[in-house]
Amino acid sequence: MQNVNTTIPPLVALILERVSLVISIVSITVVIYGTVIALFAFFRTERHRLRGNYNSQFLRILRADLGTYLLLGLEFLIAADILKTILEPGIAELLSLGGIVLLRTVLSFFLTKEIQEIELERKEHPEFFQKTESPKS
Repeated sequence: MQNVNTTIPPLVALILERVSLVISIVSITVVIYGTVIALFAFFRTERHRLRGNYNSQFLRILRADLGTYLLLGLEFLIAADILKTILEPGIAELLSLGGIVLLRTVLSFFLTKEIQEIELERKEHPEFFQKTESPKS
């Protein structure tokens, strides 16, 4: 730790540092978990496409689901960076936090718009969102 905030007692600083590390690990885990789920869903969608039962709406839903996991991971990362900024209130930490918050805000805006469009289409055209059965071979 460099430039540690001297107004924070050392024990509290140590605890905040460890909590920040745990939150960062949770953030990475959420992003990896969401990516793995999206990969499996993508392969399942591609298998349906190869069998002639493709529905492009499933890919849009997959993108929205992956974006939701990315947003959650970014939320945890923001929490960890806030703790780091309290411990090391330097310009680099503030810029990092600002960049992550900006990325999260932009991603959230477009993801929310996409989810609203999907929900509207789901209400107007429920037949587009029906699971297609793969033909028996």
